[in-house]
Amino acid sequence: MELLFLGTGTSTGIPQIGCQCKVCQSTNSKDKRLRASVIISEGDTRILIDCGPDLRQQLIEHETYQLSGILLTHDHYDHVGGLDDVRPLGETHLYAEKKVLGVIQRNMPYCFAENKYPGVPLIQLHTIDETEFYIDKLKIQPIRVMHARLPILGYRIGNVAYFTDVKTIADSEIEKLKGLDVLVINALRIDKHISHISLSEALEIAAKIGARKTYFTHMSHDMGLHEEVNQILPPTIQLAYDGLRISI
Repeated sequence: MELLFLGTGTSTGIPQIGCQCKVCQSTNSKDKRLRASVIISEGDTRILIDCGPDLRQQLIEHETYQLSGILLTHDHYDHVGGLDDVRPLGETHLYAEKKVLGVIQRNMPYCFAENKYPGVPLIQLHTIDETEFYIDKLKIQPIRVMHARLPILGYRIGNVAYFTDVKTIADSEIEKLKGLDVLVINALRIDKHISHISLSEALEIAAKIGARKTYFTHMSHDMGLHEEVNQILPPTIQLAYDGLRISI
């Protein structure tokens, strides 16, 4: 199994428009962050988790022209804004909760009309809940987390788990994450935030889960420079970066 980070930034991306901070002005490519998204692949199965407004650029850069399915964590624009860019990929299977799919249908009605305009994205909707399901031979276990007061989903696929926009996660859900090889979870910044976990909160959750390796994602420029932050993290925990590939 392989994990590819397409983007590791928060909703504004890095550099943030008009910002002159040391992170946004950094020349280190690891400080350049597109909106958060990953691809998990095994054999011919390739699963995209979230598709933000940078999707076109991300798929071209990584020469990705086929997807077995797209999992959505929630319906915020920085996680769904690239859906129209799947047009060249042919039929696309989209998996999300009922309320999330409702938002997609409302925002992209041209994709679901009875008589579709030629060339629109061909999106097949699949309603999921917290029950496990399969894409090809890969088992997907949705995990319930809270984004402030908004219930959203993370996913465990084999011994890999991916979370973004987490503020809280119940102990009962943490129990479903034992024995992970790789945990990916958001860590927005050093200071606390109303709807995202901070660096210290992410470290606490990572310690509870106890994955062999943990990577932080969905980071803002307020997190600090990639190299400086990594130096103070435990050996088994690191900041991810755009383009990072991990073999599991």
